[in-house]
Amino acid sequence: MSRYLYLTKRNMLLYFRDKGAVFFSMLSMLIILALMLFFLGDMSVSGITEMLAKLPGRDTSADENNASLLILVWTVAGIIPVNAAMVTLSVLASIIKDKSTGRINSIYTAPVSRLTITLSYITAACVSSVIICSLTVAVSEIYLCIKGLAAFTFEQHLQIFGMILVNSFTYSAIMYLCAVLVKSEGAWSGLGTVIGTLIGFFGGIYLPIGDLSDALVGIIDCTPVIYGTAMFRDVMTAPISDITFAGAPSEMAETCRKVMGIELEAFGSGVSTAGCVVIVVLFGVLFTVIGAAVTSMMKRKDR
Repeated sequence: MSRYLYLTKRNMLLYFRDKGAVFFSMLSMLIILALMLFFLGDMSVSGITEMLAKLPGRDTSADENNASLLILVWTVAGIIPVNAAMVTLSVLASIIKDKSTGRINSIYTAPVSRLTITLSYITAACVSSVIICSLTVAVSEIYLCIKGLAAFTFEQHLQIFGMILVNSFTYSAIMYLCAVLVKSEGAWSGLGTVIGTLIGFFGGIYLPIGDLSDALVGIIDCTPVIYGTAMFRDVMTAPISDITFAGAPSEMAETCRKVMGIELEAFGSGVSTAGCVVIVVLFGVLFTVIGAAVTSMMKRKDR
């Protein structure tokens, strides 16, 4: 246990001491915020406002304000799993550095099991992700309250923290497997660029999932990204969604929630928030097992 804790602490310190790594792991979040605040957000707000304007007796000003808050919370909810992915990717860059410097040889020849080494890397990435994502939620909630949204309830905070744990674990396992397979820092940097670009689309952040083609949605349904995003959106947008669509037909609210990826239908069946959690956890367990197996099968010449 002491060796496991030592390796975990060592991997976390390598990340947090590198201020550049911390900044660039959050760069995707900043890019998404900029896009939503200056470009894409207005389009989404206009779509909801125009939909509600078709109903008689609506207060256009109130609808526009509520729609703006809904899109703002929707964006923040999508940012958290993006953070989980990018932070874990940055933390696990330590594996690539260990390979390039030869330190990995010392680690593998130490009297520590391969499973312990695997879990120390995954735990370090997971804990670091939980810290960054929790700070993101705290800062975002302060901003949302300033903009006029009510603070999340204690139950919502518990749900959000639990979902942060689930997403952080799963992305840690996925990124660990990628780090084991990647051989060079250049390849890892390229992989980070690809992931940072795609995760916004796979999470239905740049474009609502209802605006994507059926073929692309089918591909997205095979990844944990959309399920991780949907669970946050369902919990975090619930209060403002009820306010925004108050007095509107339930079918309108349901259609909007499906288009925005708040309520999911995967392979023709609805997926609840609990179902999303289960799916994401299963992805995490699967990739942990695969990562440990790949590590144990590595030959000495590849270490």
